[in-house]
Amino acid sequence: QVATTTMDIQLKNTSSRRQEAELIVPVPEGAVVRGFSFQGAGAEPTASVLPKEEARKTYDAIVARVRDPALLEFIGYNLVRSSIFPVEAQDTQKVRLTYEHLLAADGDRIDYVLPRSESLEYTVPWKVSVKIKSKRPISTTYSPSHKLVTKRISENQVSVRIADDATTEPGAFQLSYLLEQDGISASLFAYPDRKVGGGYFLLLTGLPARLPEGDDGPGIKREVTLVFDSGSMRGEKIEQVREAALQVLAGLEPGEAFNIIVYNDAVDLFSKQPVMKTKKSVKRAASYLGGITAQGGTNIHDALLEALRQEPTDDLLPIVLFLTDGLPTVGQTSEIAIRNVAMKANPYERRVFTFGVGVDVNTPLLERIARETRATPTFVLPGEDVEVKVAKAFKRLSGPVLAEPELEVISKSGASAAGRVRDLIPAKLPDLFEGDQLVLLGQYIGEEPVTFRVRGNYLGRRRTFKFTFDFDNATTRNAFVPRLWASRKIAVLIDAIRQSGADVGIQAAQGVALPDPKMQELVDEIVRLSTEFGILTEYTAFLAREGTDLSRRDDVLAQAKSNFENRAIRTRVGVGGMNQALNNEFQMGQRHYNIPNAYFDENMKRVSITTVQQVNDSAFYNRNGRWVDARLVTNEAQVEPKRVIQFGSREFRALALRLAKQGRQSSISLRGDILLVVDGEPVLIKWSQANSRPK
Repeated sequence: QVATTTMDIQLKNTSSRRQEAELIVPVPEGAVVRGFSFQGAGAEPTASVLPKEEARKTYDAIVARVRDPALLEFIGYNLVRSSIFPVEAQDTQKVRLTYEHLLAADGDRIDYVLPRSESLEYTVPWKVSVKIKSKRPISTTYSPSHKLVTKRISENQVSVRIADDATTEPGAFQLSYLLEQDGISASLFAYPDRKVGGGYFLLLTGLPARLPEGDDGPGIKREVTLVFDSGSMRGEKIEQVREAALQVLAGLEPGEAFNIIVYNDAVDLFSKQPVMKTKKSVKRAASYLGGITAQGGTNIHDALLEALRQEPTDDLLPIVLFLTDGLPTVGQTSEIAIRNVAMKANPYERRVFTFGVGVDVNTPLLERIARETRATPTFVLPGEDVEVKVAKAFKRLSGPVLAEPELEVISKSGASAAGRVRDLIPAKLPDLFEGDQLVLLGQYIGEEPVTFRVRGNYLGRRRTFKFTFDFDNATTRNAFVPRLWASRKIAVLIDAIRQSGADVGIQAAQGVALPDPKMQELVDEIVRLSTEFGILTEYTAFLAREGTDLSRRDDVLAQAKSNFENRAIRTRVGVGGMNQALNNEFQMGQRHYNIPNAYFDENMKRVSITTVQQVNDSAFYNRNGRWVDARLVTNEAQVEPKRVIQFGSREFRALALRLAKQGRQSSISLRGDILLVVDGEPVLIKWSQANSRPK
């Protein structure tokens, strides 16, 4: 549990004269400085750790002098303060700080935090890499704050780093790793909330670091049916699909089976039934693939039906890789009818991993087919290599570990404890493959311990795993839990609206009223969650505009409903359909913060929102330079603050210390006046903007 942190910091003096620099760095409680150095001439550098109380006085003094509210985020941390040292004009000073501290543990889960500002104003890139060494095997690593790139070195060593596209993401870097248990490992993060009758939870599960090796490969073997559209995949694309198919065949283990289905106007099968992989069968398949030409239409309905109706090979996990680059043009072309094949005509519960190649595909249809069958969709954008995308997705399906998982909440006696948890996302657990982890979010009711029972096909045999957790460690510092739950919930509701738009053109021609009457309920809930949690999408981004009066609820809901009708329902193909699919896929499986509310717009351009700030477990909206708590924003004009507190005053410092004890100090670190809720009452913090932030 001992962490050694080395920070390499570069300080730039942008002025025309030599300046002295003083460095203060927030560090966890119990941190011990092991090294401090900087380049250049000057006295021997020193750095000391100031405990919380002395650190708070230091913050108070600096905040009073430079009036920088950002420093308030680090009240409650210890502080490393350096000696003063020179930085030459227009020069850069490099500083290295090394400290050690003991990490917090919750059962078999170890947690690490590197303090950093949550402010969207802070865009300095941080490159963070971590090496974890453990005496026990490491099951999985997880960060709720940043997107990670993970590399397993051995059972007991893992290296992770912040992904290149996440280096400027604000907020503290949070990392947890889970030590291996017998089979499936699990841990629980909980956030208390009286409004839901208990709170929110995140269940993190991981797999063994190393799977037991059998004489003939993995314990669960696969049967893979590759289905692709030859009607419109011409030129380079058809060649890439051939290579992808050959890679899939080469990646199958001994004792696994395959089939190939090619469709255009009609449907053609390599074999009437899946065949076992042998040198002879692979050679025949290669010859079959070599004779395929691109011609004809696109009969998606019959191809999917044929793939699902085949009787599977005994004791193999049946998987379908379904590729298309166009819309259905032959046979049954109704989106609803094709969707119903996956929902109602899948007797052997095949997993259908869909691949949409290019932008001329019906993205909601491919998403629904995949999700209904415990699978995931993949979209290949123009210019991307089909072969690479298919091979990458298939590689993730290596080594099935837990198939057909079922989750149940039980009491101490083993009886069903219905009602203890609700709103689980995902509602249907996916199969878990080698290297996978499951992040399950939901709400818990009551304070008594809860037991999760997971059953499934574990490495070829039926097994049951039980995990009992209490909520003694539930804390508002786990603010990422309700935020991630809300983000996924919004995605589920958006998906329901998108799916309600199936065959919208046909229905409109028949005079059917649009949209579905249930849509208003969905829009109401999306707007409520978006406003409360500050989680905005392409459909609700208007909530952050200065001119949007959130107190005019009817107008807000009408605007949101119009956006959903025009985009989610009526735009299903093309670039406008593809951007929605990518946004929703990220949100449906979201595992880490998206503080800037970044998304792809209808032109596939990356957009971020800066007028909504998510801090701690709250959200604030910027209204004419004033930050307004989301709990007050819908009737801000009618809110009379119970107290007005001047920034930097004694009362302000007392409030800062109080919020720090709750882990909510970032709520008052925003620049400008802040109208927030404290103990159920509105409080206004006045801050003069005449003072600019020092560089």
